[in-house]
Amino acid sequence: MLRRLLRLRELTAMATSVPAASDQLVVRLRRAEGQLRGVQRMLEEGADAQQVLTQLAAVKAAVDQVDIHLMSDRLRTCVANGDDGCAEAFEDAMSTLLRFASLGR
Repeated sequence: MLRRLLRLRELTAMATSVPAASDQLVVRLRRAEGQLRGVQRMLEEGADAQQVLTQLAAVKAAVDQVDIHLMSDRLRTCVANGDDGCAEAFEDAMSTLLRFASLGR
């Protein structure tokens, strides 16, 4: 019981640090934006296709990390608050993630 209570406190503390997490996500997106501008320059300069594809994969991975962080923060907040709809929120988040992840396949 004590272990569960400590874990709940930890999750609550994480949920209350949303502004810091949000700032970090914005930094990640700005970094991805810069990478994408670099890819545009590479294309304009006629860079090797393999190099362009490698950079595009890096941009995609950076954006995917933002997706995962958003989803996990949402679910942590749900659990920390003891919301009854956590299972539904999880299913919605997974559905969204899988819908967009499958576009790359």
